[in-house]
Amino acid sequence: MSDTRMFLDASGSAPLTPRVTDALRVGFADGWADPNRLHVESRRARALVDGARGAIADVIGTQSEYLHFTASVSLGFERVVTGICSARRGRDRIVASAIERDAMLDAATFATKGEVDLVPVDRLGHLDLDALSAFTSDPATAMAAVQHANHEVATVQRLTDVAAVTSHHSVPLVVDATASIGHIESPQHWDALVANPADWGGPAGLGVVALRPQTRWLQAWPDGDPWAPGGISVPLALAAAVALQERVEERERTATRLSSYIDEIRTAIDGLEDVTVIGDSEERLPHVLTAAFLYLDGEPLVSRLDRAGIAVGSGSACGKATFEPSRVLEVMGALTHGNLRIGLHPGVTHADVRRFIGVLPRVIADVKSDMGVLGS
Repeated sequence: MSDTRMFLDASGSAPLTPRVTDALRVGFADGWADPNRLHVESRRARALVDGARGAIADVIGTQSEYLHFTASVSLGFERVVTGICSARRGRDRIVASAIERDAMLDAATFATKGEVDLVPVDRLGHLDLDALSAFTSDPATAMAAVQHANHEVATVQRLTDVAAVTSHHSVPLVVDATASIGHIESPQHWDALVANPADWGGPAGLGVVALRPQTRWLQAWPDGDPWAPGGISVPLALAAAVALQERVEERERTATRLSSYIDEIRTAIDGLEDVTVIGDSEERLPHVLTAAFLYLDGEPLVSRLDRAGIAVGSGSACGKATFEPSRVLEVMGALTHGNLRIGLHPGVTHADVRRFIGVLPRVIADVKSDMGVLGS
């Protein structure tokens, strides 16, 4: 095993930078008091939360009073979905793309008792707009849930076209931006939005929800903060805002650099036998790539690379088990078992990429040997 570890699984979480860990320390030192009380210590904590909320709202493109923190991303999905459905009484169906995260689909299933219409996608992961229009034209439809970008295959949805359809049928559009904020320009077309600070290099344990002023939402929680009963962590909120500011400051340069690395990896993988890169090669996130290997399983690929000091992903990026076959890939008509997912964070260097490209063929050969797969 190499003495130097490389983390290439930054699709959903990324290493915290020194600036972010410093923000965490400041948050614990100055934000330990209850922000809801009136004394100096509480006002100091509340100022940190308000500042964090405002900074994140600026990047997302909304006002701070319409941005809310939740204790997790999954709770954010649940709160926004159940709140919008409650506000649209008499409408008991939700339309969602077939490649949404499990957390979103679980929230939709819970809110409607299973009345969820799944919109198919093409082989690149783009939504079928005709099917979306057919589903949203149903007067029983309460809302539509569509990702900004997919967390496994990196395809970016054409939200301008999606929003034109949902707006035409007067159906609120809830956008899952958990894989895109901090990596590409924030989406402009949404009625509600959910984001994940861990994905942009912030700490885990926090979710972000934004609503448009005109979006109707009814509180389901009996009292207190309906988004974060019991409050949220001041240090986590502060660190999340600092991480996002850091990402945005370097976003264009980072996106250009990481995209070139992904192109280099894609070219190398395209030169191997029995492997296919999945997703749109143009309309995509700059830092994520998934490849499917014929005749191989993902788990031994990940394990072999891990022993070589390289952390990558495989299986479902949103399922309940790490190596659960990917529902996203299945919906897209791709191989579901022998897949490898790469997620690059800003700290990845060209030398890291070259090392991965150099190690991969040997790892594939070793896995084929272990599985008894002869040359194909």
